Amino acid sequence: MQNALLIGLSRQMTLERQMDVIANNVANANTNGFKADHSLFEEFLNSNAREDNFVGSDRRVSYVQDRGTFRDVGQGPMEATNNPLDMAINGNAFFAVQANGAERYTRDGKFTLSSTGQLVTSDGNLVLGTAGPITFQPTDHDINIAPDGTVTVLEGTAKTDSIRGKIRMVTFDDPAKLTKLGANLYSAGSANQQVDTKSTVQQGYIEKSNVNSVGEMSRMVEVMRSYTAIANLLQQQSDLHKSAIEKLADVPA
Repeated sequence: MQNALLIGLSRQMTLERQMDVIANNVANANTNGFKADHSLFEEFLNSNAREDNFVGSDRRVSYVQDRGTFRDVGQGPMEATNNPLDMAINGNAFFAVQANGAERYTRDGKFTLSSTGQLVTSDGNLVLGTAGPITFQPTDHDINIAPDGTVTVLEGTAKTDSIRGKIRMVTFDDPAKLTKLGANLYSAGSANQQVDTKSTVQQGYIEKSNVNSVGEMSRMVEVMRSYTAIANLLQQQSDLHKSAIEKLADVPA
């Protein structure tokens, strides 16, 4: 197979994987706290051309290789919900939750109360405080979350605040190393975590996805056009190859 066909095929393969990344971003454009992914590409040089008439830089065959993806950890826009249990983080921290017996992390602060009065995520995972899960009493009301994550309530007819815990927020040396687990959760992966003391909690708000829907749709159209252009090029190369073989085989009797 000619080098042009191999190079075109390498580009089509990377475009297909890029489309998967873009489609996942678009699908999560309305997912609370979602962080967009983007593809990385690089040039892969193959110097296996050995014909003597290939001289200098003409010996190099340049393929397209998708090096991987990187995560945009930029903060998404805040949306007011007026729900006292909803929380958004201003800063780089993550909420710590307990899922399937392990500690996981999320930026989705749409919380609610379980049947036992514990603070949980929309999927029922326990939200962790600095001293474990946060539990409310049946008579608690007027829930307040301070910027540092301290949760206070008025209990019954009491006029003074009672502390129910403090939201545990953690930060990582390299958030890009976090592993996506699905359901808007992350595991620490190879990233080193530490307790965050700089980020703040904003009660009654939700952080939306940081996906730029218009930009992602534009990239999707661009990928589709590039894929089609390469397909046309490969077809032209195939037709040219076929025509050359037919003419070479047409030997006069």
